[in-house]
Amino acid sequence: MIKKKVNPFYKSTLWLKCRLIILERDHYLCQPCMRAEKITTANTVHHIKPLEDHPDLALEEDNLESICPTCHNKEHPERGNKQKRKKTERMRATVVKSTPNRVEY
Repeated sequence: MIKKKVNPFYKSTLWLKCRLIILERDHYLCQPCMRAEKITTANTVHHIKPLEDHPDLALEEDNLESICPTCHNKEHPERGNKQKRKKTERMRATVVKSTPNRVEY
């Protein structure tokens, strides 16, 4: 699998400062989860209108929201959704052999 190069914009001082402002504004909470009445920590800032299509909105606070990794992957299925394979749950069972209680007369 070939990895797409990271846009240099995301390493810029302007973006890093803006990103921090948005995370603080949103109290590090995922906004899509909040709209679904769930509380989830956010560690990413998402462009609502994609940066590639709307570079003029790159640093506009109204176009940015804090988002958790799960929601961000849902927003960007084209990035391959690095979903982990579900582990098969195994249950342990202990077999206990016993003899029924016998009553002898």
